[in-house]
Amino acid sequence: MSLVKLTIKGISYSQTQNGAYALILNEVDGERKLPIVIGAFEAQSIAIALEKEIKPPRPLTHDLFKNFADRFDIVVKQVIIHKLVDGVFFSSIICERDKIEEIIDARTSDAIALALRFSAPIFTYKNILDKAGIYLNINPSETETEGAATDDVLSPTQTFGTESVSGEGYSQYSLQELNEMLEGAVQNEDYEKAAKIRDEISKRES
Repeated sequence: MSLVKLTIKGISYSQTQNGAYALILNEVDGERKLPIVIGAFEAQSIAIALEKEIKPPRPLTHDLFKNFADRFDIVVKQVIIHKLVDGVFFSSIICERDKIEEIIDARTSDAIALALRFSAPIFTYKNILDKAGIYLNINPSETETEGAATDDVLSPTQTFGTESVSGEGYSQYSLQELNEMLEGAVQNEDYEKAAKIRDEISKRES
């Protein structure tokens, strides 16, 4: 079976499952999207890995795994979403140590969170994408009827809360104040607030 490479398109809050998020993976050489429902903790971990500017003061679980693997010279080579059963995706992490390859079973959300930290590619099999892939409209200029059919897809920097992370409410602060607030939010591990402040700073500097 042929493998298809995927990239992360974004994360959206699930309007149908309370407390859940939809991770949207994009087919590299195509237009299909692969939506995967994940929990809030995993969504936050993936979002932080995507956010190069936000560094947690203490390692999250996936950061700890990365540090542990680095210490013992274990490298994650790739992640493969290899099975879909009753709507549940199953994944494998392909690791290597001392030129010996090992395959470890993992939840897809954990596997992707680790793939990001190791800069490892993410793949799925063509038959899984044929079965579960969708053509998802993410163009905000399209009709509201089309948008209502699916959860809103957010960019990788808009992934923490149930609302769009737009920086609203921070327009009255100076850049210096915003940078100080950003540092404080990160230290307090309030990543939702940090993302909003960071977006306001980016808007000012663009």
